[in-house]
Amino acid sequence: MTEELVHKIQEIEARLNDYRNGVDVDSHPFEIAELLAEVYEVDKEFYGSFLDKLPKTLLAEVLVELPKSLQEEFYNSYDAVTLAKLTEKLDTDEAADMIQHIEEIDEEKANEVLLHLSNEEKATIQELIAYEDDEAGAYMQVELFAADLDETIGESVRRLKKMKKANEVDNVHHVFVVTKQKAFLGMIPLEDLILHGPNEYYRDILEEGKITVSVEAHDDIKKVVEMAGNYDLSVIPVVNQHGILLGRITSDDIHDIMEEEATEQIYNLAGVNDLAEQEESIWKIGKSRGVWLGINLLTAIAASLVIGLFDTTIQSLVALAVLMPIVASMGGNAGTQTLTVTVRQMALGDIEMDKAKKTIFKEVLVSLMNGLLYAVVMGVIAYLWFQMPMLGAVIAMAMVINLLSAGFFGAVIPLGLQRFGIDPAIGSTVLLTTVTDMVGFFSFLGLATVILL
Repeated sequence: MTEELVHKIQEIEARLNDYRNGVDVDSHPFEIAELLAEVYEVDKEFYGSFLDKLPKTLLAEVLVELPKSLQEEFYNSYDAVTLAKLTEKLDTDEAADMIQHIEEIDEEKANEVLLHLSNEEKATIQELIAYEDDEAGAYMQVELFAADLDETIGESVRRLKKMKKANEVDNVHHVFVVTKQKAFLGMIPLEDLILHGPNEYYRDILEEGKITVSVEAHDDIKKVVEMAGNYDLSVIPVVNQHGILLGRITSDDIHDIMEEEATEQIYNLAGVNDLAEQEESIWKIGKSRGVWLGINLLTAIAASLVIGLFDTTIQSLVALAVLMPIVASMGGNAGTQTLTVTVRQMALGDIEMDKAKKTIFKEVLVSLMNGLLYAVVMGVIAYLWFQMPMLGAVIAMAMVINLLSAGFFGAVIPLGLQRFGIDPAIGSTVLLTTVTDMVGFFSFLGLATVILL
């Protein structure tokens, strides 16, 4: 191990001693996990012994921060009783994630872990993992700070102190005000409570600055991300169809969701499956990518068939073969620009289907502007290069046509896929490339056949 790594380990161990003696440590679980990942690469035996030294509560928090491969190794190495004890130390949302992860590796062990949990915790986790992956309920935690409408501020704050001391809740920034039947009425930032006296009732202050937005447990998780951004919130309450408060989704989960969505879009635009890329198996990753490469091959053949229609024209004028890739490349790049902007705005909720015409018109206009500019530039270059004025005119017209189609289809394809319930990021690039190649080749070679021959 490097001297720097040894120094880091010694520093963490010193903090662990403080932790055991009841002194708060300033090492975040993420920092310890990051250090352990480095240690694992150079000394697996020391890595294992270091894990065993961690107190159970800290070990549970560190475990969820470790890389997925190290988590899987941990789940395989420890028995169900140990895993159950660690699960109990986590917030319910993280506990549910852990059980699901164990289930992916060993379903029998996951069931065994659940059997060693208390009935209440087991029921809560089973309820959370029953939600679909894209539903808000799958990301919520049931630990929260709620106050009854007829409760005083002083009473609720004293209860919060007890909850914090018992580590029953953390990351608290709002109080959720509910009725005796647990119906959600609104949430109030804790900082606003200092404006009121301890003997004031929540029913008397609720109308002042309350936040009433919430999501239903079966709502799409994208709604949570949109709501957090639109209302600048660090926590989103989750209710059932009757308005009963079930839990909350905190800022760390919202951030993770946003990161996952962004990663998924980037991968999908490249024809790569984000879930497959997390696999250790080279075969599975290669198979996932190979499907889209196969589709791309078929579309490339289709574009080549268009070229084949004009083989006589190309043989008559070699300059066409030299200039063909320029037309296709410009159209492809312009289309990718439009496609990327459209898909991203759709993901952020900035484009609705009823505003699709406005989006298409804007993208066509931008493409037309750039098409006219670079048509003139390329037309002049082609003329000076081959000393053929009409060849310059042909490539100029072809570029305008292809960039117009790139702007139009770059917006229409993702919008159309969404209309049919298909993820707009999946397959859009392949379809768009096919369109811009075929339109580019057909317009350029077709115009050349009519004008030059």
